[in-house]
Amino acid sequence: MAAPATLRTDRLLLRNWTAVDAAPFAAMNADPLVMEHFPKALDAQESAEMMERLQHAIRRDGFGFWAVEVNGSGLLAGFVGLQRVTNAALAFAGAVEVGWRLDRACWGRGIASEAARAASEFAFTTLGVDELIAYTAARNERSRRVMRRLGMVRDPVEDFMFPSLAADDPIAPHVLYRIGRESWTALRG
Repeated sequence: MAAPATLRTDRLLLRNWTAVDAAPFAAMNADPLVMEHFPKALDAQESAEMMERLQHAIRRDGFGFWAVEVNGSGLLAGFVGLQRVTNAALAFAGAVEVGWRLDRACWGRGIASEAARAASEFAFTTLGVDELIAYTAARNERSRRVMRRLGMVRDPVEDFMFPSLAADDPIAPHVLYRIGRESWTALRG
């Protein structure tokens, strides 16, 4: 079991989950706009189970999808972090993903980009990964903008249909973005 990492930026704290996060996490996951690019909104039980999995991953690995709060507020803004892609049906299984989900009240404030930059730095400098990936439904332009802000690049050849969704599902078409250590280092320079 790894010691859980906590990351800080000028405005944000990325930390492990606590019991006080349960209600705002459930509310965020029940919001149809937050979940519009996912198969469905989650009910309170599904959110609680997801939060437990996220807590466990951070305790096990020392990293994961951390709870994000704006410094001094104590309020959950959402989650941002890193995870290994374990879905064997995806061509990039085994890669390290940087990902995020924010409460709608936190959109448009640069929180996802700022937190994802901190998570990326942790991945490249502490974990020593060679590359990060991110993927989303093709129509999710908000997340795609964050990926581009991080310096990630999409190769349309790697676009894919999400394996567990029907081909005619509007969120089935997905895009994949990547950034390697060398490109990430050059952007910081």
